[in-house]
Amino acid sequence: MTTDTTSFEQPRISLSRLAPAVNRAMVALDGALEIDSSLRDLVSLRASILNGCAYCIDMHTLDAKARGESEQRLHAVAAWHEAPFFSARERAALQLTDAMTLVADTHVPREVFASASAQFEEAELAQLIWAIVVINAWNRIAVTSRTLPGEYHPG
Repeated sequence: MTTDTTSFEQPRISLSRLAPAVNRAMVALDGALEIDSSLRDLVSLRASILNGCAYCIDMHTLDAKARGESEQRLHAVAAWHEAPFFSARERAALQLTDAMTLVADTHVPREVFASASAQFEEAELAQLIWAIVVINAWNRIAVTSRTLPGEYHPG
């Protein structure tokens, strides 16, 4: 698929080239996460949608499809509240993702945290929280640097 990127703002800065040690640390943090890949795909896609990160939406959709996720569920992540395709565990993770991604507005309400705590063992919840932190950091990097979607290929 060819992409016409001429009408879009071009990348502003290469953080990986200009701050390689920090980029390596960020990649290492990402790689240290121990969370189910399907759940991580959903959480990453949801945060990326909320943050308006086109590059990450593209990447996480492609990764999830490559791992066998259905297009129906991927499309429904944008409106997960209204879609019957997600388990209670996935809903708790998506709800926590919403609250953490929009932290300035939500301050992660007690009931959201309690819902996630009811679905995940403490160590799993810690990994989930870190996964949400990491995708939000990547979103902020990609949006700020204007990383263009369409160049990513899974694997």
